[in-house]
Amino acid sequence: MANVTNAAQAGTPAVAPREAVAPGTTTIEDAVVAKIAGIAAREVSGVYALGGGAARMVGAIRDALNTSDLTQGISVEVGETQVAVDVTIVAEYPVSLQKVADDVRAAIHRAMVDFVGKEVTEVNVTVDDVHIATGDDAAPDER
Repeated sequence: MANVTNAAQAGTPAVAPREAVAPGTTTIEDAVVAKIAGIAAREVSGVYALGGGAARMVGAIRDALNTSDLTQGISVEVGETQVAVDVTIVAEYPVSLQKVADDVRAAIHRAMVDFVGKEVTEVNVTVDDVHIATGDDAAPDER
């Protein structure tokens, strides 16, 4: 038998000592939470754009000026330990709208838990429009 020595064999727990954490608070602004939700939603396959008609029109102007609003189409309510997100999307045609909405919901939920560290009370998805691609269309990021 090999001669192995470790803390678990010696009868003491093999737990790494926890680093001391300085006291204080962390505040994550609503705009940051909305931006993370927007990034997560845009990464879902079947999502063409975020936001309703007027928001997309303003977004097109921003895109032409090489500035984009990652919070477009996103509304958040952030509490001490919880977050709720409302998102408006434009889906690509032909996709299952329910599947895209479920995928958006799951992606935002995952992002809120992983990056923001808050419990998600709800993610409401509104499908505002369906985009039908034509030969002349480019994806929103390619314009």
